[in-house]
Amino acid sequence: MLELKKAAYVDEYRIRVQFNNGKTGIVDLNDSLWGPVFEPLKNKDVFKRFSLSPTLHTICWENDADFAPEYLYKKMIEEPSATAFSNG
Repeated sequence: MLELKKAAYVDEYRIRVQFNNGKTGIVDLNDSLWGPVFEPLKNKDVFKRFSLSPTLHTICWENDADFAPEYLYKKMIEEPSATAFSNG
C-alpha cells in the first residue's frame, strides 16, 4: 500500500513528497485545485497549512480536502522537475 511519509511546502502550489517506497519528488498541485473542496486552497496561505494524516497516509487540510497517495505519486512521476529529486 502506497503511503506518504513526508511532505514539505516548496513554493506556489508545489510540495516535496516522500513515499514509503523511498521515492521522493515534487508535486505541483496547481492544476488539481478545482471543485468546491479545493477552492479555498487557491489561497496560498491556506494551501501551505497542510498536514500529514496518520490515518489517511497523505496530505490533508483543515477543510477535509486531501489527495490520495496514488494520485500524488502519479503526479510526481509525471512532473519533469520531480526527476531531479527522485531516488532511482
